[in-house]
Amino acid sequence: MKKQLREWSIFLGIGLFLYFTGLYTDVAALAQRAILSTGLITADTELEAPETADFDFMIQTLDGQTAKLEDFKGKVIFLNLWATWCPPCIAEMPGIQDLYNKIDHEDIVFVMLSMDKNTEKPKKFIAKKEYTFPVYIPASRVPDVFRSPSIPTTYVISKDGKIVSKKVGMANYDTKSFRKFLNKQASKVSK
Repeated sequence: MKKQLREWSIFLGIGLFLYFTGLYTDVAALAQRAILSTGLITADTELEAPETADFDFMIQTLDGQTAKLEDFKGKVIFLNLWATWCPPCIAEMPGIQDLYNKIDHEDIVFVMLSMDKNTEKPKKFIAKKEYTFPVYIPASRVPDVFRSPSIPTTYVISKDGKIVSKKVGMANYDTKSFRKFLNKQASKVSK
């Protein structure tokens, strides 16, 4: 019994250390990144019944510039809801950065929407990780069509304003099939 109690105390001590030092998120994200690297969790493509996106939504860059989601209408939008405190969100970001580096940005835009309460945490996080994709925070109420029970959640919105892909939970987006899916969406003529 003493041995078990000692083992549990060590396990609890490590957990508390990670939590109070703020390393829990990084360690959990690293473990989840390892899971993503197996290729078992990939991005979904093509919803059976695409919903219409709600473009009546204000967003703000990390340097305070506001924009409307409507500004991107007519392009394919990769919309990812995430937060700095979310290990699965952090785990999928290297793959999203790799995807961002490989995609033509003329017809495909990235909206990495941080659900953090202010711009300081995501600004520091993005700078530390040296990510170059565009990051925003909500500047108005998030439309119901983009509300999800958990984050990360990623939507792909077609040129004609339909949500053609939705993935709740982490995924590896830097795959040949997902790049092909995005490029196919970008090559479609909007109606």
